[in-house]
Amino acid sequence: MQLTRTQIRVGLAVSGWLALAATALPGGSPLRWLPVLGFVAFGPGLALLAPRPGARLEAVALAAPLSLALATLTATSLFLLEAFSVAVFLGALAAFTTAAAALPGAPLPLGARAAEEARGAETTRDAETTRDAETRGMAPPEVPSGSSR
Repeated sequence: MQLTRTQIRVGLAVSGWLALAATALPGGSPLRWLPVLGFVAFGPGLALLAPRPGARLEAVALAAPLSLALATLTATSLFLLEAFSVAVFLGALAAFTTAAAALPGAPLPLGARAAEEARGAETTRDAETTRDAETRGMAPPEVPSGSSR
């Protein structure tokens, strides 16, 4: 099943609120800390980068450091304001992630370039196959054997 960009964006927006809701579970439970850890490590970064086809690996590689940097800035700001708590921290990150998921993602030039090169390679490969067939005297199906291009 292929997920659409909209489904991915909605999932990212909801993930922060689910992590916040998971804090209501008993302490030490993996059902509590796994969603929180996954969200803090990847949620905000993936929402900002908006993975595109052909750039998924690049987006995931950049999402973790970006998410952790945003989490560090958020936690530091809350500590300086003397307002830090897990609920406020996750609520702020969840609100940021929801807003970022509603906006278009930041461009990933390397991933976009790789996708373009992959499409270009397919076109080049098709042209080479046609050229090889012509040199061996085998014309492609759409061209009659007696005519030239």
